[in-house]
Amino acid sequence: MRHEPRRDSRGILDPDRLLRQVRFRRRLPDPALRPYVEHYWLIDWALDEPFDQRVVPHPAVNVVFQAQRGEPESAEIAGVGLELFTVTLHGVGRVTGVQFRPGGFRPFWRRSVAELTGRRRPLPAGPFGAGPFAAGPVCPGTDDDRCRRLDDLLTAGRPEPDPLAAEATALVEEIRADRSILRVDDFARRHGVSTRRLQRLFTDHVGVGPKWVIRRYRLQEAIEQAAAGPLDWSRVAADLGYADQAHLVREFTAVAGVSPAAYARSLASSGGR
Repeated sequence: MRHEPRRDSRGILDPDRLLRQVRFRRRLPDPALRPYVEHYWLIDWALDEPFDQRVVPHPAVNVVFQAQRGEPESAEIAGVGLELFTVTLHGVGRVTGVQFRPGGFRPFWRRSVAELTGRRRPLPAGPFGAGPFAAGPVCPGTDDDRCRRLDDLLTAGRPEPDPLAAEATALVEEIRADRSILRVDDFARRHGVSTRRLQRLFTDHVGVGPKWVIRRYRLQEAIEQAAAGPLDWSRVAADLGYADQAHLVREFTAVAGVSPAAYARSLASSGGR
């Protein structure tokens, strides 16, 4: 089990610009929660002008608490995002978030996570026992204060151990780490299961199918590579399992909102590389 949070910027478009505009940190939860939670993420900002940030979502559920100066704190569940997520930050505020591991929200939610996919909804009391605001707002205080409140909140939810959720988490982690995984049927054979069982497992516990997960992680790799400099995109497409360069460019553009070349140019002009 990891002893520090991930340090990559996978999924964040123009991460250098983000770090110039806001304070962004990741923290690990209490060890008992790490089978379910990838990390906590904390953002603080004080902006003179509005700032737009774009994110290509991971196959993960997030619970997000936001406190904007002069407004009451809000809390919502964000299911797996199918499209590019754009948020505009302004004024002075804070976000305190939980990124669950793929499959990790199912033991709290206790029903199919697919019902949350592509949706954002207010955080109800049900999944967390006494409710999200039983101990007061989450965002005030130091980083330690904020993470301690999240630990207490999630522990109160009494997640039920679920071998299928643990299996789904392990399989998604394998896809993320092994870039040679490009086809669902090959992956199913590797694990001695049918593609249909894999589809049901992922849909119920992750919220999206295995093909979507493979494509999303490979696309995030393409975005990271675009930030590194000029590339042979036909070679990148072949390496990531696309039929040809045109297929990669279409999917990159559909998800990121710009073509690979335009994204690389935007980073160069903003000082992102």
